[in-house]
Amino acid sequence: MTRGSRIQRLIQNLTRNIDPNMTFIQTKTLNLAESVRADFPILHREVHGKPLVYLDNAATSQKPHAVIHALEHYYSHYNANVHRGVHTLSAEATDAYEGAREKIAKFVNAASSQEIIYTRNATEAINLVAYSWGLSNLQRGDEVILSVMEHHSNLIPWQLVAQKTGARLKFVQLTPEEEFDFGHYQSLVNDKTKLVSIVHISNTLGCINPVKEITALAHQYGAKVLIDACQSAPHLPIDVQDLDCDWLVASGHKMCAPTGIGFLYGKLNLMRSMPPFLGGGEMIADVFLENATYADLPHKFEAGTPAIAEAIGLGAAIDYLTNIGMDKIHAYEAELTTYLMDKLTKLPQVRIYGPKAPKERAALAAFTCGEVHPHDLSTMLDQAGIAIRAGHHCTQPLHRFIKAQSTARASLHFYNTRGEIDTFIASLQESIEFFDSIFS
Repeated sequence: MTRGSRIQRLIQNLTRNIDPNMTFIQTKTLNLAESVRADFPILHREVHGKPLVYLDNAATSQKPHAVIHALEHYYSHYNANVHRGVHTLSAEATDAYEGAREKIAKFVNAASSQEIIYTRNATEAINLVAYSWGLSNLQRGDEVILSVMEHHSNLIPWQLVAQKTGARLKFVQLTPEEEFDFGHYQSLVNDKTKLVSIVHISNTLGCINPVKEITALAHQYGAKVLIDACQSAPHLPIDVQDLDCDWLVASGHKMCAPTGIGFLYGKLNLMRSMPPFLGGGEMIADVFLENATYADLPHKFEAGTPAIAEAIGLGAAIDYLTNIGMDKIHAYEAELTTYLMDKLTKLPQVRIYGPKAPKERAALAAFTCGEVHPHDLSTMLDQAGIAIRAGHHCTQPLHRFIKAQSTARASLHFYNTRGEIDTFIASLQESIEFFDSIFS
């Protein structure tokens, strides 16, 4: 039998053995996923004739009707530019746009909505800090502390700034349990440390880093702290005043909001001291031919026509998440993660990266399966309607550190179910067995 015919046989087996009614059946009691799945139209489509099992939430989340309707309603009823007009449509657009900013501020417990800057995504937010604050404040001999688990978005900007300023980058290593090594971090922080920029939750290891303690230690040495909250803001409560971080960034598309919108939180006085990132309309107070003065926060960092509809959509997404309750989302996902980890650890061929204790993990698991390439695995699972991620997840240095060229990753959100995990595990096991038969 050829390899191609074997793959075709496996695909037939995968789709034959999946009960279409099993995927979404849970317990007799109503759980969170069952109560919200009707809100997400895409979850009811089929892929290759099978119910979609979407387990790629760390890459992007799906969107509820409320968010989709917010976009449609803006374009259908009050599409206009913000801040620049006195007519009714402009006033309505401005109110909705600024109202969304207020919602973000409340969502992360910022002291003022002026501390919230709209960006295209977290990547742009980090670049804003790197180029505005970093180029103005870092110099040769200064040190910036990152970790080996950082997403490229929290690595490349600091590499570029270090090259321009002569600052030195230092990296926190992992513990034997593949978590943030706080002891190593303590050994790195000193009077030369000017910035600590750390991910809250690793998108590969799933570890939840002690960002409050990381921030407190950095501040003892007068260093600033930036937190990458892309993987935490959609899944657990965030309180920037309690964390006392100087900046925090997040991307809307991972929070059930549209793509093309994110935000930067920054302490008010710190942000006021930073020069503009981009120049143009909207970020000015007075403009002369030779010079200009700049608007107050937040507009100083929002040059040009913004992503108005997307910002309004982010506000709708925050309303949606808030109405459910971030504590409730976090608790449900913790139970779901425990279930996923229990199932994965029972597969002897699977090697999971990051801490193994479910209570220490976020709702994702990156793994390898012996000699099976993660891309082959992901392609096979797609034939059963199951969407997972395969690759280096924008953490190439981390993958070199853990000695894995790439990994497969299943990531959960509050609309996922135990039944979907069962479907995933059954298909994963059959895929592994198929490839084992090829390699043996």
